[in-house]
Amino acid sequence: METTPKLRHTMKYPLMNKRFTKNDAGFTCQHCGHIVKPLLSSSRDHCTNCLYSLHVDINPGDRANDCHGLLVPIGITLNSKKGTVINYHCDTCGAYHNNKAAPDDNYDTILELSQNPLKHFFSDGQK
Repeated sequence: METTPKLRHTMKYPLMNKRFTKNDAGFTCQHCGHIVKPLLSSSRDHCTNCLYSLHVDINPGDRANDCHGLLVPIGITLNSKKGTVINYHCDTCGAYHNNKAAPDDNYDTILELSQNPLKHFFSDGQK
């Protein structure tokens, strides 16, 4: 009896052989206009000031995603291996994404986000 092997990956984009591509260029934040410098120790992918990001990667650093929507920070989680992780929601395609916080991220913004992670969904301040 012949069986079909189960697919291990069913997302829209196939897994790449290399899961991480170092891409540490500086940029100007499309949300707040802050000039973000390279991280130097890894790949920079979010604004150090407002924590917003762009939905441009399929695998970290590859810049292969064609969505290019704003990734809105909606919360944080603490991970025993990665430390502080920023939780994102894409305002274009609706995808959720997680990203490790950088050492030079605005601590006040992280603290504010941890206290009220859903405020970004309510423009009139109601909950």
